[in-house]
Amino acid sequence: MRGAIMYAPGDVRVENRADPRIEAPTDAVVRLSATCVCGSDLWPYRGIQPMDGPAPMGHEYVGIVEEVGAEVTSVRPGQFVVGSFWASDNTCEICRAGYQSGCVHRVPMGSLGSQAEFLRVPLADGTLVATPEVPDADLVPSYLAASDVLGTGWFAAVAAEAGPGKTVAVVGDGAVGLLGVLAARQLGAERIIAMSRHESRQKLAVEFGATDIVAERGDAGIAAIKDLTNGLGAHSVIEAVGTQESMMQAIRSTRAGGHVGYVGVTHDVSLPGMEMFFSLVHLHGGPAPVRRFLPDLMELIGNRSIDPGRVFDLSLPLDQAAEGYRAMDERRAIKTLLTL
Repeated sequence: MRGAIMYAPGDVRVENRADPRIEAPTDAVVRLSATCVCGSDLWPYRGIQPMDGPAPMGHEYVGIVEEVGAEVTSVRPGQFVVGSFWASDNTCEICRAGYQSGCVHRVPMGSLGSQAEFLRVPLADGTLVATPEVPDADLVPSYLAASDVLGTGWFAAVAAEAGPGKTVAVVGDGAVGLLGVLAARQLGAERIIAMSRHESRQKLAVEFGATDIVAERGDAGIAAIKDLTNGLGAHSVIEAVGTQESMMQAIRSTRAGGHVGYVGVTHDVSLPGMEMFFSLVHLHGGPAPVRRFLPDLMELIGNRSIDPGRVFDLSLPLDQAAEGYRAMDERRAIKTLLTL
């Protein structure tokens, strides 16, 4: 099969890889209908996150089940399925508490590489969720978004306790931040402030439910949030970047007693202990337990209540994956969809 491999920072190639096969009775093999490039893939691409190349790339996926292991009972060949970027058994004590990304048997799907034509999915019963029928083609991008960025943005909004009567600020205007806006709106937030300096992303944020746009960053951005909230800060803040600047901007934009939901993959972030002590701000986040939210999100997509697939503003065939990475790295694209 064809699949994307990263050899070194800035060096992504699509080459022939071995076809996946059933290796354990709990596995499934999925013929992918679509996959994509994630913002987190840019960390090694930019040389910020160490990598041991060459490495298969990709962890977001939807497609048709080709084959299942002898112990798989929840999905069958021919079904269209969505899976999380963590494979989980969905039965352990941690999973039952709603934190499948911390499953005691979890497997990172990025280690298997979903930017490819086929994918082996471990722990298929706990990881994959099937749609009632094979969806229309126009719904595939939205189901693909549910595999990571929609579920991650949703978890960020839940962790930040977004809801009725709340003002929510969103730090980060990538796919996760934009879908955090959508999630906050669906959860009933009264006011949603999107922090973005890019016109196309500002426009999509408003279409997803943002009521205000703040273009400033750093201290100026924090001051703008305070100005919009009677000097108090937002009740709920979504952090969707993962840098020191973005984390501190999120914390300092939150009112005393408020909540920060952080889902940006952190790099060299350190928290000042004394400031945190006196801020009275709650912090909760980490790798999103997407599997917790998948059934409800897939229902919203299937009945066309939400259209998260709009974050894909560039679509390329798999063989042009390298250009998809370049476009996102240069901020010419929010998120690249790879067709198969």
